[in-house]
Amino acid sequence: MKILVTFLEKLKIKKRRNLFLLGLTPLFLIGIGITIFDIYYYNRILPGVYASNLLLAGKTRVEAEALLKNQIKTPGTITLLAKGKKFDLSLNDIDLSYDIQSTVNSAYHLYRSENIISDIFNKPISLFTIKSVPIVTTTDEGKLNEYLQVISSQVATEPVHPSVIYSGNEVNVEKGSAGENIDNKKFRKNLEQQLASEDYSDIHIPFRTIDPALSEEESESLKKRAETLVEKRITLQHEYDLFSLKENELFSFLDARENFNEENIFRYVEKEISPRVNREPQNAVFRFEGGKVIEFLPGKDGITIDRQLLKDQLIDKLASLETSDEKTSTLIVPVQTDPPKVTTDQVNNLGINELLGSGISKFKGSIPGRVFNIGHASSKLNGVLVAPGETLSFNQAVGEVSSLTGYKQAYVIKDGRTVLGDGGGVCQVSTTLFRAALAAGLPINERRAHSYRVGYYEQNSPPGLDATVYSPTTDLKIKNDTPGHILVQTIFKPFESTLIFEIYGTNDGRIATTTKPVVTSVTAPPEDLYVDDPTLPTGVVKQVDYKAWGAKAVFDYKVERDGVTTYEKRFVSNYRPWQAVYLKGTGVQQ
Repeated sequence: MKILVTFLEKLKIKKRRNLFLLGLTPLFLIGIGITIFDIYYYNRILPGVYASNLLLAGKTRVEAEALLKNQIKTPGTITLLAKGKKFDLSLNDIDLSYDIQSTVNSAYHLYRSENIISDIFNKPISLFTIKSVPIVTTTDEGKLNEYLQVISSQVATEPVHPSVIYSGNEVNVEKGSAGENIDNKKFRKNLEQQLASEDYSDIHIPFRTIDPALSEEESESLKKRAETLVEKRITLQHEYDLFSLKENELFSFLDARENFNEENIFRYVEKEISPRVNREPQNAVFRFEGGKVIEFLPGKDGITIDRQLLKDQLIDKLASLETSDEKTSTLIVPVQTDPPKVTTDQVNNLGINELLGSGISKFKGSIPGRVFNIGHASSKLNGVLVAPGETLSFNQAVGEVSSLTGYKQAYVIKDGRTVLGDGGGVCQVSTTLFRAALAAGLPINERRAHSYRVGYYEQNSPPGLDATVYSPTTDLKIKNDTPGHILVQTIFKPFESTLIFEIYGTNDGRIATTTKPVVTSVTAPPEDLYVDDPTLPTGVVKQVDYKAWGAKAVFDYKVERDGVTTYEKRFVSNYRPWQAVYLKGTGVQQ
């Protein structure tokens, strides 16, 4: 009996072992199948993978590349359709090419990853699915965009953007209208899809609507905002350049939806301001011969407008003008600087290290002879050196003023009248130098005002800041009481009707201040005077003198160093009222 029990127990154990082995058999077979699958498809593209309707399954990457290169043919052109017009796009012109290697790599990596465990389950899925990879294409985006721009010029409808115009003392709003243009992004996607599938059929160019037009409410709101800016100004200043933004410029910066039009602000900065402000660093140059500097370039930082900061500051100024009663606002153009490699103090040992002060005057409306004389006289002062303790005489530096020394005829004040004479305009030069000396804090030993107020000298200045000269009786004299030499430089801009004087030297810490001129005793000009002139034909009237109001202008000038006043002077200018004079022709008509 015991033997029988033992036999039955052994039989049960054997049966369980056989059942276990029977269960392992499918797993074993699956493992064998996966191993064979991996071995065969090692370095081959997996089943069910196509590219351009070509089966790549089971091929190595080299074989797949050879197949695609042999089968894929590029057509010469594709026809584009837009609003009833046809355009032939040459694929060679946009440098179309098929990236076969990238396409095959994409096909090879389908169902593959860097995770070995994941790949064991993912790879066999390829046996039961079909996937097609697109052919990777490349084109020259720049050339394609150029081609689309050509098409756009023929089929697109440009939108009319809203605008605000100040005309005839009235604010007018143009609401704008919708337009239509090529949807470049969508077109490129459609083109890429067709090329990727070797579909060379006609392509309909997609369009997108651009509608900047304002509603009635938006238009009215924009008009009210613009009306708050009527007769208001923003002046941008950089060194000697001024940019006056009036109504139409300010209006263009407004936006009915975004509050301010930043794109228009940037466009104005790039077009109007950047060309006159931006510059490369300027290395210092100094050449000295025969007691005069014949070539001088001060070391100057390179300058680039800080566009973002300028935009922000302009918006702040605009917002302030919109909500206040102020009429004008001034903004110093913010810039980023790049220093020169050679600075002014490295090129000379005369103490000419930096700009001490500058003066500027305008002469808009001057006749050509006067403009010429301004340039001619100012050139005589360019490069003049004044040693410490010495005095600069304007008359001595400029020399004789006559037709013999190259001057042309222009209007001058002589014997109580304005007449044509040699050297008219020289006083524009002395006036500008006088202003530069005041800014530099130099003592003025001699200066005399004009007999009457001259309009040129008040184009960018109040009355009282002029200086007349007439050799040998009337001179402008400036003393150099600085520790080093001073150098006079002139900047003559005839097309901008601007003259600038710069004085360079050693900055000893002095601070110069001038009070705003006080104008009193304003007197009306006499009645216009008409003088018979037989040299002019009868009926011809020619103005030879211009009326000017009489006045007294007074300002105080003070120079301080370390809190101590080193020089002070009161300048008084007494201007006579001046009548307009006309010549009335009495001669025979020709």
